[in-house]
Amino acid sequence: MRIGIDARELCGRSTGAGRYLAGLLQQWTGDDRARRHEFLLYAADPISIALDGRRFSARRVPGPPGWWWEQMRVPRVVSGDHVDVWFAPAYTAPLRLRAPSVVAVHDLSFVAHPEWFRFREGARRRLFTRHSARAARAVITISEFSKRELVERLDVPAERIHVIPPGIGGVVGGHGEPGESARSSNPKSLIPNPYNVLYVGSIFNRRHVPDLIRAFGPIARSHPGVALDIAGDNRSQPREDLRRTIESEGLQTIVQWHEYVADEQLAALYAHARAFAFLSEYEGLGLTPLEALAHGVPPVLLDTPIARESCGDAALYVPPHDLPAVTRALETVLFDETVRARLLAAAPAVLTKYSWPRAARETLAVLERAAAAGK
Repeated sequence: MRIGIDARELCGRSTGAGRYLAGLLQQWTGDDRARRHEFLLYAADPISIALDGRRFSARRVPGPPGWWWEQMRVPRVVSGDHVDVWFAPAYTAPLRLRAPSVVAVHDLSFVAHPEWFRFREGARRRLFTRHSARAARAVITISEFSKRELVERLDVPAERIHVIPPGIGGVVGGHGEPGESARSSNPKSLIPNPYNVLYVGSIFNRRHVPDLIRAFGPIARSHPGVALDIAGDNRSQPREDLRRTIESEGLQTIVQWHEYVADEQLAALYAHARAFAFLSEYEGLGLTPLEALAHGVPPVLLDTPIARESCGDAALYVPPHDLPAVTRALETVLFDETVRARLLAAAPAVLTKYSWPRAARETLAVLERAAAAGK
């Protein structure tokens, strides 16, 4: 079977969708069942991970890798390769392909909250995701919450949606939800403090990073030796001025914002963190709190259905718009050994749901069924 894959997310610095695809591909390289298939990777530029060229063939499709590239350039190239199924790992697929498609839709924030996106970007995402999901032979998503969203907001039949959580860690590239990256221009600021709080993920308005900084302020003023590291590029719209928030709280020497960190630097941040904070009101899953748990760092999360689904008893939850509650929760996770031990004891049962081998195996099975149905 020939599996065509949109691999543009593997070009340059891999973001969340790139890490998702890289995790699957790395598992398929050593999987006996996957050895029976040929994978064709379509991208505008060279991909950033090394794969066996005999089974994973790169197809260069020139042009800026936007919607025109996807909808007009790719179908012309794919039609000559006679693929049996098309895998789109990041929300949208070419609508003119003859082969059946399987589309991964990780969340519907641009449908549920259009106010968080620029008008043109949000409209484009809604249009192409809706048509791609409805036309696909199967849709893969990463949580039960996102499955409900697909059914309720895009009218995708539930029987065509497969919930396959990704694995945690172990892949190349940036960090965060699919579509995210973390960057750092100040490596020397990675020197650890005794009590580090860590945030990882692109900075969107829905994640309330300025509120995190404000809630951290009282802790910094009453507990010597604490620090807050923020790793993520600023994609907020309207744009939030994090540096002004840091300065207004008088935390310039205690709060460090890293716009990008390489994998080894991020591993060091996790290793030295004592608490993780992620005050997001909407996610498809929320991978970075799970990464924190995998590193032995208990998270403080905004109390939402998806946060409860993903982290269960292994996190402290705070109500929305309650900065004193965030301050108290962070202090508890930093300094209360009994609570820390309880949260970390619950982590193994939570993390067992997130396995790259299982995700790769189940995703390949969906692709095989879609190809068979297309024939």
